[in-house]
Amino acid sequence: MEVIHKIGRRKTAVARVYLKEGSGKVTINKKDLSDYFTTATLQYKVNQPLTLTSNEEKFDLTVNVYGGGITGQAEAIRLAISRAICELDEENRAILKPEGLLTRDARMVERKKFGQKKARKKFQFSKR
Repeated sequence: MEVIHKIGRRKTAVARVYLKEGSGKVTINKKDLSDYFTTATLQYKVNQPLTLTSNEEKFDLTVNVYGGGITGQAEAIRLAISRAICELDEENRAILKPEGLLTRDARMVERKKFGQKKARKKFQFSKR
């Protein structure tokens, strides 16, 4: 089996995932999964597509991720892993699609406008 390469994005985070046969080792930016994502919630998010398709111990994952915060990075990795697993076996699509793991979340931070404090918040208005 050759290496499968997929990209996932969330907010400003971009994750590149390389999936190959192995023992279930996940390496993110040359660090172990538990070292990179210290909270159990983020580790669960990354492992979710592997757990649902029962592939935890079958593949090694090498991930390069940059941009955004840790939550955005975890969700970008989750999308990339889901896409890679679908390319591996098309039957996995039926498992991952209802869970919403193949949907790209397009919500981005709205830009700040000039003459305002933030994107929507205005400076205080004084009538007199």
